[in-house]
Amino acid sequence: MTIISLFHRIRRDESGATIIEFALLAPMFLLMLMGVLQVGVAMQNYNALRNLSADVARMAMVQYQTGNSLTNSQIETWAENHALGAPYLLDQNRVNAVVTTPGTQRVAGATELQIVISYQIDSFLDFAGIDSPFITYTRPVFLLDS
Repeated sequence: MTIISLFHRIRRDESGATIIEFALLAPMFLLMLMGVLQVGVAMQNYNALRNLSADVARMAMVQYQTGNSLTNSQIETWAENHALGAPYLLDQNRVNAVVTTPGTQRVAGATELQIVISYQIDSFLDFAGIDSPFITYTRPVFLLDS
């Protein structure tokens, strides 16, 4: 058997082609799978922030209607503490709530507050050099004056 006939036989042999193709495509499929997982977790966290802001707004309105005057700092603290429990289960070190009173009130007879809740989601793509993204949800709250 000569060298030339050996090369011809190796060139026609396709027994390892499937393994080679899988080895070339597997990293791309794995990265796509992790990206889909990342988007799913981001959407779940965004929904948690949206629902958390609704709970914060509801709590502020109830407190305001019952005559309790809460400061913006107290509302922020309540929001961050409420984010830790069920159904949200957000990480305390990555959630941040900011409540501000806009300088210009848009509705006469009401006090407007602006609630901004941000969260740094878990990253499943750190191995690919993609950092953990931040998501933010902003909601206005109008507290009616009695």
